[in-house]
Amino acid sequence: MSKAVLDKWKDSDLSDVLLMCRDLVEDPEFPTVKRWREEGGKVLGHFQVYFPEELAHAAGMLPLKMRGASVEPILADARFGSYLCSIIKTSLEVVLNKSVQLDMFVTNPICDAARNLGPIFERNFEFKSQILYLPQNPNSSGSATYLAGEYDRLKQEIEEVSGVKITDEALKNSIGVFNENRALLRELYDLKRDTPWLVSAEDAYSLVCVGSMIPREEHNELLRDVLPKLRAQTAKEQDRMRVVFEGGFCEQPPLDLIRVVGRSCYIVDDDFLIGLRWILEDIPEDGDLLMALADAYLEKSSYSPVQHDLRKPKEDMLLKRVKAARADAVVVSAAKMCEPGLEEQVAYTHALDGKSLPYFVTEFEENMNSFDNLELQLETFMENLLFA
Repeated sequence: MSKAVLDKWKDSDLSDVLLMCRDLVEDPEFPTVKRWREEGGKVLGHFQVYFPEELAHAAGMLPLKMRGASVEPILADARFGSYLCSIIKTSLEVVLNKSVQLDMFVTNPICDAARNLGPIFERNFEFKSQILYLPQNPNSSGSATYLAGEYDRLKQEIEEVSGVKITDEALKNSIGVFNENRALLRELYDLKRDTPWLVSAEDAYSLVCVGSMIPREEHNELLRDVLPKLRAQTAKEQDRMRVVFEGGFCEQPPLDLIRVVGRSCYIVDDDFLIGLRWILEDIPEDGDLLMALADAYLEKSSYSPVQHDLRKPKEDMLLKRVKAARADAVVVSAAKMCEPGLEEQVAYTHALDGKSLPYFVTEFEENMNSFDNLELQLETFMENLLFA
């Protein structure tokens, strides 16, 4: 099932399309999800960081990345303790206040708070809640077989909720759709790295993020239209530092924060919404498809503080990202109260010191609305590098 949920945009100017994407990202009412449901579609909400969305897509469901929202967790606060990251609370809040209606919810045990989301959703709603147990030891020889079995278990749960049997043909089609989507996102990031003056930081982010709440076929169509128009722009390069932003793997910084950082420098790479770009190569569309999905997660993937793969030390992977992006500096950030993110800041800064790479350390919260001090500090940091 694939329905168009975006407002008419195909005859619009590039600036209007980018504005539409920015507005959707900041809209806590999730209008595209509402339109999907109004047309009879079912929604599977999944928490950060990675989820094999192909499974939900093959069952005709809309996979919705639960990335929180800029709302006060008035109802959710009664279900949690005080010292938790914001995204945990607001992801529950948007369902409690009925901004989002789900038919199924899946979380990952990436931290103590995320692991407990499943039972909390189960106690508060009638729809099915599940935990996807990704391998704790991805270096084990049995990890791929285990993960394929876990995907098969989840597949059966999705079939029960959707009322649709996920055939090999349907899953093959879904893998093809998502392969195209990830390829288009790689093109967008190539554009950011090679000619960052042609796409602003907030527009690049919004183009990725909007895909988390619309059918992927529609996102593919949008990106196929927008990417050539971005490349055709005649903006000129400015004298700015090239930076990597690290720390947006789970809770997302406010769009205004990304805009503030983008005014001071070029963000040429980042880990924003990394789960949507986790798989780095096309997944085979033949053979054992669940095993292909599992192998891709383990062997053809990016990195984050919540996957503990000895082949991918996070600090080494960050240095590789910096080198590939030809970055001059790094913004090392983390969400407030985020244990995995704050712990990795120590390893990241130690590795950057070892390579004499300049970095700027900060933290954020999705509901923050004052950026004056951050902008002043960041501008001072960038000027010191430019005129050193």
